[in-house]
Amino acid sequence: MTDLDIIDLRILDLLQHDARVTTKEIGDKLGLTITPISIRIRRLEETGYIRRYVAILDKEKIGKKQIAFTMVQLLEHSQAALAAFEQASVKFREVMESYRLTGKFDFILKVAVRDLQEYNNFLTDRIASQPNIGAVQTSFVLWEGKVDTAYPLDFPTIPSKTTTPSRRSSITDPRKPAKKKR
Repeated sequence: MTDLDIIDLRILDLLQHDARVTTKEIGDKLGLTITPISIRIRRLEETGYIRRYVAILDKEKIGKKQIAFTMVQLLEHSQAALAAFEQASVKFREVMESYRLTGKFDFILKVAVRDLQEYNNFLTDRIASQPNIGAVQTSFVLWEGKVDTAYPLDFPTIPSKTTTPSRRSSITDPRKPAKKKR
């Protein structure tokens, strides 16, 4: 992340929290015009810092009320065996996230389904039908304490002439509008 300056970080922070924010709104918050903001966003997209833009759906409204975390242990741990399960798991439509782990289990899958019957079908038709499955353990989500899609970004400290927080530049907090120069 060394090639990003504080403006880039502020743009990323704003877009993570609301991908529909306009370049004008970003410019207003950061005290810049639309053109440099557009150039920076395009560069962030081209260099892969921004991978895509998405809409986060309400799982209740779309009928995917049951979230499960399924841990999978494989019998064999060769590169081919690990790669085969990895490739299969990312194709399952119920799997929202798939991670390879250290420890007792080799993979954890975040699974979204309608109900327990749909999860049972997923488990028996998708997971159990894979070769090399040793053990499977599932935990169902009972309560969501925090769900966030925005990564915490480390902002460099901007030296200021004063130490009072109220005198800091708006660039230190992208959610506050920039003060208009008089």
